[in-house]
This record gives sequence, structure tokens and C-alpha cells, in this order.
Amino acid sequence: MKKQLSKIIKLILLTCLIFTSMITQPATADIASGAKIFEIHCAGCHENGGNIVRRGKTLKKKALKKYGMDSLEAISAIVTNGKNNMSAYKDRLTTEQIQDVSAYVLEQAEKDWR
Repeated sequence: MKKQLSKIIKLILLTCLIFTSMITQPATADIASGAKIFEIHCAGCHENGGNIVRRGKTLKKKALKKYGMDSLEAISAIVTNGKNNMSAYKDRLTTEQIQDVSAYVLEQAEKDWR
């Protein structure tokens, strides 16, 4: 009986681990698609990771970190819902497109927009 219970518990834990991994694992972003979306929707204000509206609120790594925007989740949230002068794109872009452009921004920040 103890062996069966132990096997059941292990199976439940394994199932939970797999399920949790599936939920928290983001879908693979398409960086090339993100670059195109950025060029169409974002580059007007954020050319080369800058910001023509609010000088200090750039997409550079240092600024993203300073403002707590240095994660895929944070960037996706602001692209989706907007904030202050930043427009919301939830009605213009799909969830997948938002993930793609967010991943592109993070990648470019890591490369210092070069």
C-alpha cells in the first residue's frame, strides 16, 4: 500500500511539474516578425530604442531596468495596455504579435540597439 501511495504521489507531482512548465513557458517568439511590427508601430517614437516623446524613457537596457520594464512580461503589459503617453495596442495587435515585438525589444536592448 505504501509503495502504491508513493507512486501515486510521484505521478501527481510529475503531472503538476509538467503542467506548471506548460503554463509558465512562453511560446517561442518570432523576432523577425517582432522587428517588422516594431518598424510599423513603434519606430516612429522609439527609433533605435530612443524615445522622442519622453527622453529618459527609452528602450535601452539601462532605462528598461530602471523602470522595471526589463522582462518580457513587463514589456508585453505596457504594449498591451499602454501607460501615460504610450498607446495601448491590444486592439491593434494580436497576443502573438505583442509577444513578438516584446521579445524583439528585449533582444535589441541586450544588443544596445546596434
